[in-house]
Amino acid sequence: MRTRALLILTATVLVASPLAWSIPSPSLDDGTDGSAPRAAPSAQDTTSYNDALALMKKGDALGTQDGAREAYGSARVKLQSLVGRSPQFAEAWNALGYTQRKLGSYDDSLASYAKALELKPGYPEALEYRGEAYLRLNRIKEAKQAYLDLFASNRSIAATLLESMQEWLKTQAGSHVVDASVVTDLQQWVKERSQIATQTAALTREGTAASWR
Repeated sequence: MRTRALLILTATVLVASPLAWSIPSPSLDDGTDGSAPRAAPSAQDTTSYNDALALMKKGDALGTQDGAREAYGSARVKLQSLVGRSPQFAEAWNALGYTQRKLGSYDDSLASYAKALELKPGYPEALEYRGEAYLRLNRIKEAKQAYLDLFASNRSIAATLLESMQEWLKTQAGSHVVDASVVTDLQQWVKERSQIATQTAALTREGTAASWR
């Protein structure tokens, strides 16, 4: 299982991997990006959030080993308490959805991602994680749309969802849970989207290079 969040904690700021768990910054939460204005998290909220992220990282590192579910479960409890007292903390809702998804509570995770996106429209991490939840629920059409939304706004995170689709397809080999035609269609779709991503990336690089001539 991939470890998505590599945590580097400095004071009240968290810097992470491309799918980052990030502490909201007051300068970025003033409503100018289309989201509702949100205050910076308190010191207590920051501590609780970072503690939950540490447990999530532990769960990711353990993968399928003993203790992973316990780590995710502990993180979920902390995050439920956090959003209870700070319901405008979009990143905490997103993290809560992550723990719920890891524990198999997909419908709950979708509700948490929806709340994160309500507070922070277009939030790429929430879109990607929601796309993964759709996959686990075999809601392929919605997973595809999640990818398309991400591709238009954040290609690096879109690539992560496409990779998850490829992994999901591998799990369907010999399985009869999902109709074979649906699997075949997604295989072709993923292949086409991978080609489009490669081609457009090359065009973007060429355009950037041309602008320096």
